[in-house]
Amino acid sequence: MLSFVVTALFSGAVYLLLTAGSGSILRFWSSQELLIAAIVAVVVGFAARGYFTRARQSAVLNPVRWLRAIGYALGPFFLEMAKANIDVACRVITGRIRPGIVRVKSGMKTDFGTLMLANSITLTPGTLTVGIDEETNDLYVHMINVSAGIESRESLEASELFGLFDCPARIRRIAE
Repeated sequence: MLSFVVTALFSGAVYLLLTAGSGSILRFWSSQELLIAAIVAVVVGFAARGYFTRARQSAVLNPVRWLRAIGYALGPFFLEMAKANIDVACRVITGRIRPGIVRVKSGMKTDFGTLMLANSITLTPGTLTVGIDEETNDLYVHMINVSAGIESRESLEASELFGLFDCPARIRRIAE
């Protein structure tokens, strides 16, 4: 029952956040939006209760980890994205690109950690996660520039993709 309640409350809150400003109740929602939010919350709560609150994934429910995730997004990840934007812009202007796909060892133990790392890589300009080995949680990443040293290696460690900060270690503190 707890997994249903947590999942329903979360999905209802996300729905209300996405529809804010649509009505006159508290100057945010219409009565129809509140009714739809309740229906969506019950349906999603029932359908996704087993996934959202699995024992292995319960770290997602810890508010301290949510604060760490916000700090990660606003700090190290933002700076890594800014650095990558400059790098990609320089590569486009100069034409120095050597695209390729590289296997990256994530080192993540949970699906949530692997998902968070894959999204961090994909959102960083010049890289795109194109596949995940579900047995080892290794990622296949398309990079805009694969140097000769990287090209000859079988795989990379995830921390090698991020220059300024050890983003995978921060993701482990959030997700595992």
